[in-house]
Amino acid sequence: MTSIFPEPIVNLDEADIPMNGVSAYLSQAETHQIIFMHFSEDIDLPEHSHESQWGIVLEGSIDLSIAGIRKTYMKGDRYFIPKGVLHSGKIYAGYADVTFFNEPRRYLTKNVTGNGVMS
Repeated sequence: MTSIFPEPIVNLDEADIPMNGVSAYLSQAETHQIIFMHFSEDIDLPEHSHESQWGIVLEGSIDLSIAGIRKTYMKGDRYFIPKGVLHSGKIYAGYADVTFFNEPRRYLTKNVTGNGVMS
């Protein structure tokens, strides 16, 4: 799949996200994560909750149900999911976003980091 992201993003460690058809690049901080994601397949997201999450849609569309309210988000739209709120959704092939997770270990990486430690 051709990435919509530039070289500095695709050179980040890949996030280990257990879904088919996703390319995800992880910017890791001590208190949070920022993930750049692109999907080549439709994905159903089962209902779940976690720390707060904010995202902006770069391409395509996603249907999100946040606290029982369903909305379709498209290019340029932003969404916010507060901590502990149940949410689910449908991601459509071609979807890409930047997502901020207010937790430092939401996802681990697939790659060995520069210091030789598997994260």
